[in-house]
Amino acid sequence: MTKKTKPQKMPKFIPAPAQIVTLFHQNVDGLPNVELRKMFGYPCAFINGQMLTGVFANHIMLRLSEEDRTRIIQTKRARQFEPTPGRPMREYVELSEEVIRSKTEFNEWLIKGVEYVNSLPPKIKEKRRK
Repeated sequence: MTKKTKPQKMPKFIPAPAQIVTLFHQNVDGLPNVELRKMFGYPCAFINGQMLTGVFANHIMLRLSEEDRTRIIQTKRARQFEPTPGRPMREYVELSEEVIRSKTEFNEWLIKGVEYVNSLPPKIKEKRRK
């Protein structure tokens, strides 16, 4: 007999504060080869189909290499990104408020994220079934 598990509830998506969206765009707009699009109503940035960074509720998350993730988490400038409690997105961190408010520091980490995402193979869009 198989054990039935309760389906997980989707989190309630709260609107992102305008200041977070503004900080996101101030740092991401103008990056080369970046495509901006929305996921779950939040602005996100992609390179070659691979997600780089995005807004989620009142946070900004960033994709980093394992080495960079370890370093930023150890310095307490970010934490593991968990859009749903107990379900982390393994390559992403949630940047601290201090990082996102520092244009210099945010851009330093963003460049590391760009370098990492550029090292990944391009993601091929699958055709949708009708």
